[in-house]
Amino acid sequence: MARIPLEDNFNDVINKAQRGLKISDEDLAKRAEVTVEDLVAVKGGKPLIAVLRRVARHLHLGPDALEALAEKAWYPQQPNFPTGFAAFNTTFEDMTVNSYLVWDSRSKLAATFDTGANAQAMIDTINAEKLKVLYAFITHTHDDHIADLANLVAATQAEVWAGELEPVNFPGAKTFKENAHFHLGQLAIKTLFTWGHSPGMTSFYITGLSWPLAVVGDSIFASSMGGSPTHYAEQYKHNREKLLPLPNDTVLACGHGPLTTLGQEKRHNPFFTTR
Repeated sequence: MARIPLEDNFNDVINKAQRGLKISDEDLAKRAEVTVEDLVAVKGGKPLIAVLRRVARHLHLGPDALEALAEKAWYPQQPNFPTGFAAFNTTFEDMTVNSYLVWDSRSKLAATFDTGANAQAMIDTINAEKLKVLYAFITHTHDDHIADLANLVAATQAEVWAGELEPVNFPGAKTFKENAHFHLGQLAIKTLFTWGHSPGMTSFYITGLSWPLAVVGDSIFASSMGGSPTHYAEQYKHNREKLLPLPNDTVLACGHGPLTTLGQEKRHNPFFTTR
């Protein structure tokens, strides 16, 4: 797969944090002791390092990580899965979106996570690997993540499952509670409700592969996280309390942008390098 760009630039991170914290430009400029003009320039994408570092502290963002993002000085090292895991990146309108496939190499039992805009490459992999897909899991029901659900289910006859806080409108779809457990041969899948970006955003923690894996939807991105103008505090809290305690070598399979690991995000994500 070609190198996938980071989902957010430094100014996207600033805008998400400011919008979520509900701080006006005038108030933020005053707190950070910068001019409104310079703040607006930074929010528009101009990398004024001194300004963004001042602003970062008042948005609870890590200044060093935000500066590195502005200077395009970091990209996550990509983990390697010899087998049992495949990632797909498809174009939806003006963005790209990820979907994922995991399977137990012995039993060939598999599960999918979201569909992206087009599930055909995933279906082709399922057929090539001779997999039996038991579950089609949904992280959340935004259109870009479930756009090809009908085709995926028609091709695999998988059961569709989504969190009870955000059921998916699909015939026969089932819902799970938090901390539900599913199994695929030697693989174990645990559900974590990491909502905020959407009403029932779910992350899936998977063990039994080469690395522990968390399919996190739009909860966290490499160097960023899913935004929310109305439930930002909850999104941040759930990320910090439910995802950050996972093992540092946990691979984060994000809804947009590249794969990353929890350890890398603790060092390089502006949202999580403040403490």
